[in-house]
Amino acid sequence: MRASRPVRRAVSALLVSAVTHLLLPQQSLAEDPVQPRKEHFEISAQSFSGALQAYARQTGEQVVFFSNLAAGRTVQRISGTYTREQVLERILSNTGLTYQRLNANTIAVGPIGGPGAKQPEPRQPPPSDKDTAMSQRYPLLCCSATALAMFSMGARAADDAPTSPQPTLEEVVVTGIRSSLRQALDTKRNAGAVVDAISAEDIGKFPDKNVADSLQRVPGVSVDRIWGEGRDIFVRGTDNTLNRTMMNGQNVASAYWWANDNPSRGFNYDILASELVSALEVYKSPTADMDEGSIGGLVNVRTRRPMELKPFTIQASAEALHSVLGNKTDPQASGLFSWHDADRRFGALISVSYQRRHMRRDGLEGFNDDTQFDITDQNGNETKGVHSLFGGGTAFFTQDRRRTTENATLQWRPQKAWDITLNYVNSHMNMDNHNENYLFLPGSGYLLSADPKVINPVLIPTGDGHQGLVGGTLGDGTTPGAAIEAIYRQAFIKSRVADVDTTFSGDGWTLHGQAGATHAEGGSNHDQNYWFQGDTRLTLDLGPRKSNVNYLDLDPTDGAALHFVPGNERDWIRIMREDETYGQGDLTFDLNNRFFKSFKTGFKYRDDKVNNNRQIGSVSPDNPNDAALSAITLDEVSSGTSPPLSQKAATSGSVTRYALVDGALAAKVINPLLDLQYSLDRLAFYTIEEHITALYAKLDFELGNLQGNIGVRGVHTKQQSTAYIGNDLGTIDRPYNNVLPSINATYRLRDDLLLRGSVSKAMARDTFQNLSSNITINATTGAASAGNPFLKPIQATQFELGTEWYFSDASLLSGTYFWKSLNTFVYNLTDSETINGQNLQVTRPLNSDHGAKIQGFELQWQQALWRGFGILTNYTYTNASVDPIPGQPRVELQGNSKHQGNAALYFETPRFSARVSYNYRSEAFGILTMGSQIVTDAYHQVDATASWNVTPGLSVYANAVNIFNEIIYMHTADGFPIGFYENGPRYSVGARYKF
Repeated sequence: MRASRPVRRAVSALLVSAVTHLLLPQQSLAEDPVQPRKEHFEISAQSFSGALQAYARQTGEQVVFFSNLAAGRTVQRISGTYTREQVLERILSNTGLTYQRLNANTIAVGPIGGPGAKQPEPRQPPPSDKDTAMSQRYPLLCCSATALAMFSMGARAADDAPTSPQPTLEEVVVTGIRSSLRQALDTKRNAGAVVDAISAEDIGKFPDKNVADSLQRVPGVSVDRIWGEGRDIFVRGTDNTLNRTMMNGQNVASAYWWANDNPSRGFNYDILASELVSALEVYKSPTADMDEGSIGGLVNVRTRRPMELKPFTIQASAEALHSVLGNKTDPQASGLFSWHDADRRFGALISVSYQRRHMRRDGLEGFNDDTQFDITDQNGNETKGVHSLFGGGTAFFTQDRRRTTENATLQWRPQKAWDITLNYVNSHMNMDNHNENYLFLPGSGYLLSADPKVINPVLIPTGDGHQGLVGGTLGDGTTPGAAIEAIYRQAFIKSRVADVDTTFSGDGWTLHGQAGATHAEGGSNHDQNYWFQGDTRLTLDLGPRKSNVNYLDLDPTDGAALHFVPGNERDWIRIMREDETYGQGDLTFDLNNRFFKSFKTGFKYRDDKVNNNRQIGSVSPDNPNDAALSAITLDEVSSGTSPPLSQKAATSGSVTRYALVDGALAAKVINPLLDLQYSLDRLAFYTIEEHITALYAKLDFELGNLQGNIGVRGVHTKQQSTAYIGNDLGTIDRPYNNVLPSINATYRLRDDLLLRGSVSKAMARDTFQNLSSNITINATTGAASAGNPFLKPIQATQFELGTEWYFSDASLLSGTYFWKSLNTFVYNLTDSETINGQNLQVTRPLNSDHGAKIQGFELQWQQALWRGFGILTNYTYTNASVDPIPGQPRVELQGNSKHQGNAALYFETPRFSARVSYNYRSEAFGILTMGSQIVTDAYHQVDATASWNVTPGLSVYANAVNIFNEIIYMHTADGFPIGFYENGPRYSVGARYKF
């Protein structure tokens, strides 16, 4: 069979390269040698492989070498202004290796004595036996690299599609296309703290459309996927509010869209597309120059810069996403363009990501309420202080979501000592939501309030010593026991960051400054409901995974049984905002001391302001159309029944179909009669402003095999909480200080075996909602929650110790023990209060007098196995204990899961790759309500992805998410159902192009 044209070109190129090396063994093939000139380099102490990667990234050159050359070698820190040749000589010093420049952009590294290689310095020792053996392969390396360059040029000119690389080249490490797993391990290995990382290529290989879903693959990190994809993260047993997310080292303002969400210090990962990211770094131990505010971990999202990419780079992708439950297929696309000049003085990058997604979520819900009732059975036996759900129902939620994320970056190096980067990120998401819920109404204001008699009541003990009602027959058929609430919400989230980052490198010192502003807002332009209700008796049979409801006097599919209630009609216009400006400057001195290597000192100022605002539109009591509105029945604005709902979570008596409100018909029939009156909801209004000043100092040390850093960060916070007190705005000021020392150390037992430890103090401020002095009333249950501006920040003393064995290329076996002691935690206390003439059960947050302990360990195994197969696994055990609160049920630490694990099996060849990923999280604990905590049952999920490289620049891929349609079960620890949610599988196919 005759060889194809690209194969013939590759063979010819290889032969030409080999002959050239035989005839001219002492000559370089470079046709365009780089003129020696000095430029700034910043290469941290790290592995030999990592140092060459850093050199390649900072120069834009390609470096090739056999992978086993890198094994066991390390490189000391290189910081300052050098020529490229000087940096290469420092990297290769005392290694027995040297380099050859094949052309203007390609360098080959090999043992001393290779053809055309630069001669070593006299001080270098003779090559080892391994290096001598490798020297026989060095000509092959040069031939392969040269052939690769010639073949790639020929392939681009050919009409035929290029073939896959020759088998010989699989042994060569090319830093320009370095495996993402190797990059992530190099980041972990060379970090000055306890860090885990994910590279951009790794994110691309996971079936994840947002960053949180990628982060859940990191040891110790779990996510909340209640809306079908990751939104909030939890690290090492701590709640999402105790873990911060930053972008390029600075805060990103965040907001939410859901009516019952509030501004939070936890980052909303919904707004962040994975295409934006260059790398993710999860810092589990702090250093003095890092922002405070995280106890579990700090996530730093690094975006791309043009100087890190090739001089002219284009990337694009297009994808079709199919949601099985919603039976919708939606488009997704992204594109990136990056350019910089040949002198690497100026570069520009623009990227855009667009996602449309039709969501559907089915739910069987219970609405927790701390109101208690004195009930009697049919025999007159009374039970006092019984907990009951306010209500519950069968929820049918759909959302049409459109997210666009733009990133523009300019990078300027007017002189070699300068590096100035301007970065702008804008994310905008619009969501049109439709939520309907067919409700049963036993609680406050409904059946039990009208008549406390229950036939054959089923009671369970609750953690606070009371009883809970989970079964029986309620009502006499003359009071409302059923309702449907249809909500139409025009929601949105916006977030943007504008940042300038400047570095000036002097002789032995570096000055760095960063300043910027970030803004976010979210909420709804309209959040209008339609409430229909009807009189009926109820028979309930409830449990932690059971929601059986029988409406004895009506049929849920009969719209004529329910009539409109004008008094329950409302429209919310709700906006939450966060605005922050920041400035930071620091100075680093190279000490070149025998023990102390560098000293860094600096300051940072942040002004962060959060505002929550809501207007309520309601029907006036004097509305002349009240009688006409009350006469409207559901069948007049319904166009049919729902599809079958909650087919996997439903039990034998669950309601799974009912008559739906048609939004267009309701707007046509009902809205003209409403004449809604809008007013400021003073109970929901608050503003929190924090002026934060930090000073820090960090000393890097190194002595033999020991290296690390010691530092301290001092923080002053001035907090102002503003809200309505009665009819007047009031402000409460509260200043406080924190001193946060830290020590991180790494001892190299062998070149491939590290012992790493850290001791530190950390702090986290409480949520904005908790720090407010306002009161909000839950949209569904009518229960109230209030803030507490005098809450103290949570402080933690923490320690960790671990080993990391990098036993092979892109392989790791590690174990880390961690321990945290929290001086306090926040719990909620519910009590009866009178607000604006209403007697409400109000829940307020308080600091515990004692704290909590967290300890556990992380295990990680990552290895390329054989014939293209590899495995990535990790397991985290977290044991948290909480000191008891007098008069309260014993609780578990909020946000903690005792067990969590990940496993991924992958297969890769130059043309094809596939991966199956499994994620597990044991039960997690939430807020205290109705006598016990809300528990989310253990959850596991299987995802998969596959990719085929059609050409070196074009690949096609397929993803599958939540393949087995796992259900999220939430209930109180005592057994009240809270929510059983089904999001369904998602499948996508797409194509990526890189030039």
